[in-house]
Amino acid sequence: MAEPLLAVRGLRKRFGGLVATDGVDVDVGEGETLAIIGPNGAGKTTLIGQLAGDVRPDAGTIRFAGADVTALSAAARSHRGLARSFQITSIFREFSALDNVALAVQAHAGHSFRFWQAARAEASLREPARAILERVGLGGRADVVAGTLAHGEQRQLEIAMALATRPRLLLLDEPVAGMGLDESQRMVELLRALRGHHTIVLVEHDMDVVFALADRISVLVYGRVLATGAPDAIRLDAEVRRAYLGEGQPA
Repeated sequence: MAEPLLAVRGLRKRFGGLVATDGVDVDVGEGETLAIIGPNGAGKTTLIGQLAGDVRPDAGTIRFAGADVTALSAAARSHRGLARSFQITSIFREFSALDNVALAVQAHAGHSFRFWQAARAEASLREPARAILERVGLGGRADVVAGTLAHGEQRQLEIAMALATRPRLLLLDEPVAGMGLDESQRMVELLRALRGHHTIVLVEHDMDVVFALADRISVLVYGRVLATGAPDAIRLDAEVRRAYLGEGQPA
């Protein structure tokens, strides 16, 4: 069997008396979409932070593309092809959508965001940025100031900026949070189009989104992986339904 693109073993993190992740093991294959679900306080955001390099684990290992990246910074992991959408893609609200993506292209090439004037002038930065905006459905909004975009469009822009780093793996933390029905549907269609082209780890509370996108689902409860499996298997798992989906509980 081929080595998974992402392999997590024994990942632990404690904040004082709170155990956020408690021996987490996760494998994600190339091109797979893995959803991580669980109740509030289950440790999902801490786990994503550990995978991205924003939270240093107390124990355990993270291997990405065959290399141990446990001690690497978020920036170093990004250059290896691991992107966390909202962490990497904090938008510059006063710049246009195109400026934002061109800056991400520039940063991935190894230049500082401080030299943003070049991103506004260089065709080598703006042409790929424009193509990425087309890909995420914002081609017609390229010149709009990012801070004036609708919430769903700003999340699409965040995805565009993550794609500008040429990731092999996308870490997405609640990509449809705060969206209306139409915006959520557009985001699901965007993420569905990315499936197979990028490996995705998705944290999401909206179970309709999870079941629409995930190849496999891992259920996190009290910092531990309760179960991992195909969506239908997770949906039918009695222990998962009791612990997370709220079924089988007394009224």
